[in-house]
Amino acid sequence: MYGCQQDLIKNPDALPFLEYLCTTANKLINCGIYLARQYYFKCGYIVGKHDLSKELKSNPNFKFLFAQAAQQTLMGVAESFKSYKELSKKFKKGELENRPRLPNYRKKGGLGAITYPKQALRLKGENVRIPLGLKVKAAFKVDAFLFPFPSNLDFKKIREIRILPRNGCFYVEWVYKLETLTSASLSDQNVLGIDHGIDNWLTCVSNAGTSFIIDGKHLKSVNQWYNKQIATIKENKPQGFWSKRLSRITEKRNRQMRDAVNKAARLVINHCLENGIGRLVFGWNKGQKNGIDIGAKNNQKFVQIPTAKLKDRIQQLCELYGIEFVETEESYTSQASFLDGDFLPTFGAKPESWKASGKRVKRGLYRTQNGSLVNADANGAANILRKVSTNLGFSLNGVSSGDVNAPVRVRFWTACEAPALTK
Repeated sequence: MYGCQQDLIKNPDALPFLEYLCTTANKLINCGIYLARQYYFKCGYIVGKHDLSKELKSNPNFKFLFAQAAQQTLMGVAESFKSYKELSKKFKKGELENRPRLPNYRKKGGLGAITYPKQALRLKGENVRIPLGLKVKAAFKVDAFLFPFPSNLDFKKIREIRILPRNGCFYVEWVYKLETLTSASLSDQNVLGIDHGIDNWLTCVSNAGTSFIIDGKHLKSVNQWYNKQIATIKENKPQGFWSKRLSRITEKRNRQMRDAVNKAARLVINHCLENGIGRLVFGWNKGQKNGIDIGAKNNQKFVQIPTAKLKDRIQQLCELYGIEFVETEESYTSQASFLDGDFLPTFGAKPESWKASGKRVKRGLYRTQNGSLVNADANGAANILRKVSTNLGFSLNGVSSGDVNAPVRVRFWTACEAPALTK
């Protein structure tokens, strides 16, 4: 497995080098895409890993980059065409819903990402030396520049770095080797069910007698403020208007979203490790945001919150720590009553006579058949566990009425590390 740490480049001395590298890389990527598309259109041939480097080694953009960085960047182009080929096969077999598109050209005059393999890098004290190539040295008398190396990483484990331009900023991604951190204390009979939402971003209930809610109100507020700023600036402006100020606001919002995803995922994984939970079930309906129309305000809340990224991040951490990740459809989990043991049909297969024992009386509150009031989202999370309990062979005896009645609320933005989840 490989990990990736992304750092914002704040050194102003490095900006001219970064702009030069990414501008040249963008031109080289477009040259590679053109060549690969011509091979495909005229010969029906998908370029191999090293084909583009062999054909473009005399290209001026190739020569003005460090050779290994140019080769690695063109390999990325070849990989995108290989992915297109594999996805096309799946689409023809009916395994993929949407038809894949052939990789297209990048914007002329834009900035492209550039990749350096570990072999091209050198550690100089607390900095990493980034080479620029012989042509640059001959023209500008400069052969390299330096990046500060993160103190929390081991240079020996670095495999490559990627320089990414985004919204007027530059980032460096350190790709490094990861070792799986398995724990003998984890049991696949201890299972955590997760129901996602907006105000309650993640509601988690386990059969180990624990339950908690990751609060999403702060994230919703950040997203609303971002949209308000964008709307105010774009008011009375022509369609397609964009500016450096809009780029800064957008980049800040994206960082906040990325931070929220990482912190929330860490909270979930730490809870699993602390309670010996070796299996995680995430309720998810694929394509649930496609073409959704629940009003302008609700669309903004639901569609722009990066829950899919959070799910993927949790899955990545599960693989790292040896926790089994299971994704299941969540139809009727919010309508059915967990405490009453209602039958849970799948979407499109609900019997005409099916009726839930209880009902959701207002936001966040569910009333069971005997009149008991429980947390509606916790009821849904418990039902997600019940959806797969028979197939996965685990017991639900550890899920009590207290777990679905009074889950702990956790505010991820108040702590960098997951606190102990106690009532």
